[in-house]
Amino acid sequence: MSETAKSSALRGAAKSARVHVMRSQLGRVRGLGAAHGGTHHWWAERLTGIALVPLSLWFIYAALHLSGEPRSYVVRWAGNPINAALLAALVLATFHHAQLGLQAVVDDYIHHKRTRLVVLLLIRGAAALLALIALFAVLKLAISG
Repeated sequence: MSETAKSSALRGAAKSARVHVMRSQLGRVRGLGAAHGGTHHWWAERLTGIALVPLSLWFIYAALHLSGEPRSYVVRWAGNPINAALLAALVLATFHHAQLGLQAVVDDYIHHKRTRLVVLLLIRGAAALLALIALFAVLKLAISG
């Protein structure tokens, strides 16, 4: 077989092995994947994760510092607006990050659309409810101080 025939055969095989991506022109321009979420979800996970590092370190330091102190001291500490705001930020970032992570797991492993929708709604509802309860506790502690 001549070189020309070989290269022609290879080109023909390469053409038949190409994968056709089923995305619209607008989807390609926007960079949207199959879930039509783009990179927003990825960035939100990273930003909440980065925010949780200093907030968690601050909380661990504060918890160690407050251990053994009387309740009145802890209430006075939580009544400080900076500490209350940091506690609220920790609560919000924690529950949002957890919800985003669980959503990624559900999107990857639950393939039936209706089941996935129900599970995602339950996760969002639970995360929102638990965050509201935690925020209420922080607010109650901060106000009572």
